[in-house]
Amino acid sequence: MSLTGQVAVVTGGSRGLGRGIALELGKRGAKVVVNYNTSIDAANEVVQLIKDAGSDALAVQADVSQYDPAQSLIKAALEFGGRVDILINNAGATRDVLLAIMSENDWDTVIATNLKSAYNCSKAALKPMMRQTYGRIVNISSVAGLAGNPGQTNYSASKAGMIGFTKALAREIGGRKITVNAVAPGFVPTDLTSALPQNLLDEVIKLTPLGRLGTIEDVAYAVAFLVSADAACITGQVLRVDGGMAM
Repeated sequence: MSLTGQVAVVTGGSRGLGRGIALELGKRGAKVVVNYNTSIDAANEVVQLIKDAGSDALAVQADVSQYDPAQSLIKAALEFGGRVDILINNAGATRDVLLAIMSENDWDTVIATNLKSAYNCSKAALKPMMRQTYGRIVNISSVAGLAGNPGQTNYSASKAGMIGFTKALAREIGGRKITVNAVAPGFVPTDLTSALPQNLLDEVIKLTPLGRLGTIEDVAYAVAFLVSADAACITGQVLRVDGGMAM
């Protein structure tokens, strides 16, 4: 499933799932714009690894929870590659706390970083995608957006919102040969899950039919499939990568 000649933008691409996705798309030949907010060294490392693998990449700083920086990110991608074929809305944040004691800032930060960023970047990318009559948008949701998770009302709401956003946008722009899908990972060891206690992870594994946590590579492979030509007739779908946990 070669992506040679295509230009991909991965938000939150310097660490965790975003890093893995960026590396996988680069390995398959795509030119990758690695978006980051604060982790410039990590972003530059991803860029170098993609170049070492034989493709090209560019690190671009932008707080995609804000509209204007998201516009600038897509503009930079167009200047870099001449087009935007793939957008991965992966930027994410957690502020886990019970709703009864959750601050307004905890709520607003997670909704803006996880959900509003998908609006900001997708809106910016739509114009070039519609002009070229081609595009692939993949939104990184979560099983928490399907089943909820205590202590994560903000995170679960943002990820459920991404699923509704995915389905509505898929209906809007399918006629332009632009697909919009979501990937919903289960528990995957990343910076966002590093604070989870081991006993909780052990319980998750017990409840998972495959008997293991997912990996960053598992998620990256799913994303690579959805942006490939092999998935040309798949849109508006939510692909769970959770070992069957939320089945």
